[in-house]
Order: sequence, then structure tokens, then C-alpha cells
Amino acid sequence: MNGTTKSILFLVPYPLGKAGSQRFRFEQYFAVLKDNNIAFSTHSFWSEKTWNVLYKKGHFIEKGWGFLSGFFRSFTILFRLKRHSFVFIHREIIPLGPPLMEWIIARVFHKKIIYDFDDAIWLPNTSRQNRIISKLKWHVKVGQICRWSHRISCGNDFLAAYVRSFNEHVVVNPSTIDTTHHVPPESKTQEANLITLGWTGTHSTLHYLEALEPVLQAIEKKFSGRVQLLVIADMPPALHLNSLLFKPWKKDSEIRDLRSIDIGLMPLTDDIWAQGKCGFKILQYMSLEIPSIASPVGVNPKIIEHGINGFLCSSTEEWIQCIESLITSKSLRIKIGHAARQKVISNYSVLSNASVFLSLFE
Repeated sequence: MNGTTKSILFLVPYPLGKAGSQRFRFEQYFAVLKDNNIAFSTHSFWSEKTWNVLYKKGHFIEKGWGFLSGFFRSFTILFRLKRHSFVFIHREIIPLGPPLMEWIIARVFHKKIIYDFDDAIWLPNTSRQNRIISKLKWHVKVGQICRWSHRISCGNDFLAAYVRSFNEHVVVNPSTIDTTHHVPPESKTQEANLITLGWTGTHSTLHYLEALEPVLQAIEKKFSGRVQLLVIADMPPALHLNSLLFKPWKKDSEIRDLRSIDIGLMPLTDDIWAQGKCGFKILQYMSLEIPSIASPVGVNPKIIEHGINGFLCSSTEEWIQCIESLITSKSLRIKIGHAARQKVISNYSVLSNASVFLSLFE
């Protein structure tokens, strides 16, 4: 691609550097685009000021003004379309209502849309935080945008199967890790005999961890004083554990905080929404040589080879057994962790996936 005059306009929901789905699906490829002489610019719907209160209780005036501001600013992108070869849309341009802007870009300006998503966003997924707003969502827009797109970038095979009912030009583009930055520490400082179980995510996925509470309580009881649970998120979980340690997620300390985890957890419920999950949590753990335990749902069985580079557990008994085996064997943790990082480097790293990402713009 060297010497090309391609240019991409990235239309994204959130400010750059804030949301995991953006950082690990395309933002970390910006350097790859530059290396291939592909120009690009970005436009975020939510301002950083609104983002800072978006998922907090209250702040209705700030949120409302932030939406109106984002809505009207979205129309300014029409004046920028002429100088771009492709328009990369992550999830949607405007979070509420029909896909008006997408239709204008595709049908009026005849631009090549690259449509990207990493969740089953065509399904209603109501949480405590979005219960009211979800009624204003236009979930059928996903299929409509797929029809108008030049290519669709999906995080796994389940999402791609849905897309093919609308458009055959779909690329399975997994969420990936920049393994030049996600590097395990040369040596790990650890309190004597204290093992840290860990989970990272956002408020929208905390319920998966909370469903694991009976397992965590059983582990805490058996290994009293020897284990703790570290949760790195944007809000604390509702867990009744004596050993719970909560750290607010911060980009600047993200990797450092993750490195303090000895055993990574990714529980999921086996439902259609979870089938669309792209294994981002376990990829983060694995890239740092943290042995991981996950539910065999969605893409997880494709990433984890049970007993080789991680563990897959369905029942309470299986979860307890696998956690116990890792707690009691440092050599097993080291062996699984090393194999885990090699899997990420080979299959789920920016370097290994760069050609797939670049193929979206052909």
C-alpha cells in the first residue's frame, strides 16, 4: 500500500483514548496507517466533557446538551467527506434514532463505508444505566447500515454470520492487543502467599462477575487471607467479599494495574448477547502472561485451548477446581501464562492482524 493516496474519516461514538472497543479495534492501528501512507482524520460524537459524566447518575442537563451538541456537530462531517476515500463507522454515527447520516453518506455522497462493531448491537441490551435511553435506540439500523456498506468489520464469526444475511462483504477482524506495550513485568513483586484474582471491564458487564459470587465466596473461605479479588472498572461491583479490592480504571495505569493480577477471570452467561463478545478481557490478561479462566461462550473457546493456554469453565464446580489449581501451583501459572502470551502474539496482536485491518480499505 505504500505510495497510496487513500484517506479515511473515522466516525466514532467516544473521544479517542477512552473506550476499549475503539482503542483495541482501530485506534491502535493509526500508526500502521501512517506507515502505509494512508491519511486519516477522526470525529467523535460525544465530547470529552460529556463523556466524563455520561455513565454517572444525574447530570441530565450536561448529558442532554452533550447529545444536542453531538447531533448538530455530526452534520459538519458532510463538509469533510469530499477529501476522504473511505468512511469508517464504529457502531453508529448518532446513538439514537434512525441511521440518517449513514444513509446520506452512502446514498447521497456515495462514499465507501467500512462498518465496524464488536457486540451484537442489533439486540436490545438494557442495563440499569441505559434503561430509559434504550427505548430510543433504533436497533434495526445495524442491518440497514450493513446493506449500505462497502465492507463490514466484525469481531468474531457469530457477528459475521448475522452480517452475511445483509452483505457478503464481511471481514472477521478480531479485537487485538499491541504486544509492544502490553508486556509482562520482568519480575513480579507479590506479597507472600497472596494470590490476586482479577477482573477488568465496565459497568455494563459487571453483572457477569457478580454472577460468579458463589464461586468467589467459596474460594475466599477456603483460602482465607491468601487470596484477594481485584476489580478494575468504572464503578465498583456489588459483591459481598471480605477481600474485594476496587481500582477505578485509568488509561495511564491500566497496564500497571493489570500486571498485579495473578489469575484473570472472564465469566459470561450463555445467551445470544454474550455470543457476540470478542474475548477482549482474556486477550488483555493473556498478553501479560496472566493465566485466565473464562466461560466457554462466544469466541472464548477459539482463543483459549483448555489446559494449554488457559481454562474454560461452565459449572460452579469447574470454576472452583480451576481457580484452586492455579492458586496452589505457581509453576502451572507460569506455564499457562507463557503459552497464553504466545497465542496472543501469533493470532491476536496488532502485528499479526495488520494485514487484515489494512484489507478493509481495498
